[in-house]
Amino acid sequence: MRPLATLRSVMRFGPVETNRTERRLARAASVHDLRRMARRRLPGGVFDYIDGAAEDEHTLAANERAYAAVTFRPRVLRGLPEVSIGTEILGAPAAYPLVLAPTGFTRIADPRGELAVARAAARAGLPYTLSTLSTRSIEEVRAVSDGRLWFQVYAWRDRGLVKEMIERAAAARYEAIVLTVDTAVFGRRERDVRRGFSLPPTIGPGTILDGMLHPGWTWQFVRSEPIRFSNVAGRDVGDGASPVTLSDYINTQFDPGLSWADLTWLRSVWDGRIVVKGIQTVADAKLAAEAGVDAIVLSNHGGRQLDGAPATLPLVAPVADAVGGRSEIICDGGVRRGSDIVKAVAAGATAAMAGRAYLYALGAAGERGVDRLLTWFAADVHRTLALLGAAGVADLGRGHIDVPSEPADPAAPRLAATPRAATPRPPA
Repeated sequence: MRPLATLRSVMRFGPVETNRTERRLARAASVHDLRRMARRRLPGGVFDYIDGAAEDEHTLAANERAYAAVTFRPRVLRGLPEVSIGTEILGAPAAYPLVLAPTGFTRIADPRGELAVARAAARAGLPYTLSTLSTRSIEEVRAVSDGRLWFQVYAWRDRGLVKEMIERAAAARYEAIVLTVDTAVFGRRERDVRRGFSLPPTIGPGTILDGMLHPGWTWQFVRSEPIRFSNVAGRDVGDGASPVTLSDYINTQFDPGLSWADLTWLRSVWDGRIVVKGIQTVADAKLAAEAGVDAIVLSNHGGRQLDGAPATLPLVAPVADAVGGRSEIICDGGVRRGSDIVKAVAAGATAAMAGRAYLYALGAAGERGVDRLLTWFAADVHRTLALLGAAGVADLGRGHIDVPSEPADPAAPRLAATPRAATPRPPA
């Protein structure tokens, strides 16, 4: 009887999970796991559109390496009974220091697309940024979300169209406009070139075979309504009803002559917060602050525009020193863990921004995948603060991190191990 008693003492059977998506997510523990799952579930061209970047993808890799190169300085025996991860971004509460980045054509990852991401962001208490080139409209996203919404705009040649979209965003209670400034021309994304990838994906011998190898995605795709650039549906700029390469679309529709003077025009049609996304040097960050923007997003478009552009994390400290609290700083690109968010804030950012990470989650497991990712990030931030000996986000400073000795910008000062100064909030 003793062997049987021993066996009974060690045997434990948990409840049977009947939901297929939950069973899949139970095998994932990180963004890298979600990436592998998305790669298995999505057709090759779709996955490469999400996963890829410009040319040799050096900048894509550099974004992640920059976080790996920064190490922590944990403090112990700090007597912290509680740790708070809440913060403010653009003067309003956020559950932790993260903004969900704008991503175009999100429905190729999952039919619910932007609606799924917006709902997950609202549940997580985080701002979500809707792309101009979204596959759900400004109004559709607001209809499913009572959370914080920002709207990203490109400089279309047709400024009347931009004005119209901004007015729609205001009517739908979006709180900020995010002007993307790093797309004077479209980056050469060679994975898409090799596959002849278009938006929406076209059906041909190669895609038929790829679809047969990924039946779950294909069945959802053919059963769903057509994918369009929903914010410009029916307009003569093209809404994706006919397949188009994104490079041709952007190079013909977007204005390469965008300048700082255009911020004056933007203020004439928008009364809310203005965020500029795509700053990649200290010099341009200073110009943005002098122009009075509410927040600067340090971003190289996830490595998808100029290969060889600097990684964004090493820019945070010199930009924070140069800006001096005149504008908030958001660090975009390479975030794969909540500890990365903590590193960005410790260096001087108000928050981090992530897009590719939630696309992996969406492609891997739909809306539940995005929920799971944002829950992980929250737990990561909490655990990292506790292990650093920091009571809250506001306590983070440069004394909590060690960085490589060489700065990203030769003209920029080295990152000193001094506490991060509190960033004054722009007036409402």
